[in-house]
Amino acid sequence: MAKEIKVVGLGGSLAEQSSSLAALKIALEGAQEAGAQTAVLDIRELDLPMYAPDANEVPQSVRRLCDEVHSAQGLLWSSPLYHGTISGSFKNALDWLQLLSDREPAYLTDKVVGLISTAGGTQGLQAVNTMEFVVRALRGWAVPLVIPIPQAWRVFDSLGHTHDEKIAEQLHALGHEVTRAARQFASQVITTPDAQQAEAEVQPLSQEEAAATLKE
Repeated sequence: MAKEIKVVGLGGSLAEQSSSLAALKIALEGAQEAGAQTAVLDIRELDLPMYAPDANEVPQSVRRLCDEVHSAQGLLWSSPLYHGTISGSFKNALDWLQLLSDREPAYLTDKVVGLISTAGGTQGLQAVNTMEFVVRALRGWAVPLVIPIPQAWRVFDSLGHTHDEKIAEQLHALGHEVTRAARQFASQVITTPDAQQAEAEVQPLSQEEAAATLKE
C-alpha cells in the first residue's frame, strides 16, 4: 500500500493581504488534487518570536512549526521578495528549523520542496534562489520547477483569488510535482548513511555549536 503523502505549505508575510500566502494556497490545491494531505503554516498567524539559539523555552508556535515540517514528506515555501531577497519574517521561520537538528532524520533530509516567490516589481527569482540555498543547507531537495510571480498585485485580488489562469495552472503544477516527487522519495532510501555522515560533518551547525558560536 502506498504511503500517504503530506505536503505542508509555509509562507505569507505580516501583511493582512498577502499575495505570497494566496499563491501558496493555490499550490496546495494542486497538491490535494494529486492526492496529498495538506496543511498551511501562515507566517502571520504563527506569530513567531525572533530565533534565539540559546532560548530556554520553545514557544508552542515554534513547536507547531517544527512538528508540521518534520511530519511532511513534501513542502511548499512561498515568500514575498523584499529588497532582493526573502522577507525577514520568512527567514526567521526558517531559522527556527534549526530545532530539527535532533530529529531522525535531521532537518529536511529527503523532503521535497517547491519554491514560490511574489514580487511587486518585475523581479522575484532572487527570493527563489535564496530559498534554494536554505533547502540545500537543510539537506532537502528542491524540485526544478519554481514559480516566481512578478507584479503580484496584478495577479491576486484582495480575497486572495486570481483570475490569471496561467499562473493558477503553474501553481497547481508545482503542487502536483512536489506530491509526485515526495511519493517517489518516500518509496525508497535516497540519502545513504554515508551521505548523512558527510553532511553532518560539514553543515549545518548543531544546536550546541550554534550556541557556542554566539559566545565567541
